Amino acid sequence: MEFGVVLQTDPPASDVVRLMKEAEARGFRYGWTFDSCVLWQEPFVIYSQILANTSNLTVGPMVTNPSTRDWSVTASLFATLNDMFGNRTVCGIGRGDSARRVIGQKPASLATLGESMHVIRELAEGRETELHGSPVRIPWVRDGRLEIWMAAYGPKALKLVGEHADGFILQTADPAIAKWTIESVRSAAREAGRDPGGITMCVAAPAYVGDDLAHQRDQLRWFGGMVGNHVADLVARYGESGPVPHELTEYIREREGYDYSHHGKAGNRSTDFVPDEIVDRFCLLGTADRHVERLNELAEIGADQFAVYLMHDQREQTLAAYGEQIIPRVGAAVG
Repeated sequence: MEFGVVLQTDPPASDVVRLMKEAEARGFRYGWTFDSCVLWQEPFVIYSQILANTSNLTVGPMVTNPSTRDWSVTASLFATLNDMFGNRTVCGIGRGDSARRVIGQKPASLATLGESMHVIRELAEGRETELHGSPVRIPWVRDGRLEIWMAAYGPKALKLVGEHADGFILQTADPAIAKWTIESVRSAAREAGRDPGGITMCVAAPAYVGDDLAHQRDQLRWFGGMVGNHVADLVARYGESGPVPHELTEYIREREGYDYSHHGKAGNRSTDFVPDEIVDRFCLLGTADRHVERLNELAEIGADQFAVYLMHDQREQTLAAYGEQIIPRVGAAVG
């Protein structure tokens, strides 16, 4: 299993770069950031500094969307970074939540998302494709490579991942949900004539190492609220008795609203409806032994990467604990 770290691009950007450098030194292979350019600083500017200050770290958004930037702009951003630093980027993408809703826009449709993945990949790798009804190619791309990893929860989105994406991003560490979603992606890949083993499975969730579970839950409760935004869309589409597992849907019944100004932040009062049970299931808490146990379980289910959200009050300590007590043991346990 490989490991990534997920940060928000809060100012100062130098702090984001510093934490990414530390993460690489601790054994993390991927550096991810949120991508909502109103709520946080523009990530692609900061990626250039992260790449310049690290040696092997692969960077990308968790996640961008098809609607904030023209697809030619998104492709050129990735292609430029890859040309400068040697194909060390990955495009995490989804329909769009905070980046769209904070400016009064809805998330993109799955049809738009699917088309965007194809066009962005083709352009970033130097091939001609059709965009806005015209043939387009970025002529200066040489030996470019860009993997597209798609974030998804619902049946139709998981099918799209299996049919077209290079990787799958699941934003919860609940083993039951991981099992259902990974199996759904693999099934869709097989039906599309693709090799399911060629799709990287990434589980992303907050992690906090320590003994004070009450404090950890308070620090990580925001995550259940963030996931709840996507779950609310699924319930609206499929209903509470639809194909989405109850492990993912049942807890949002008390959800009343959401304030995006506190999106992804500890202490977000819009997430008071999230019970302790959900925090424990969706996140990794407790001692290093508990983290290793859950990570081994996720690896057995099929997770190839675990990406750690670091939105809490012990960021450096968590990186150190993972580097010293967790990553070496999980690697040894799963080969």
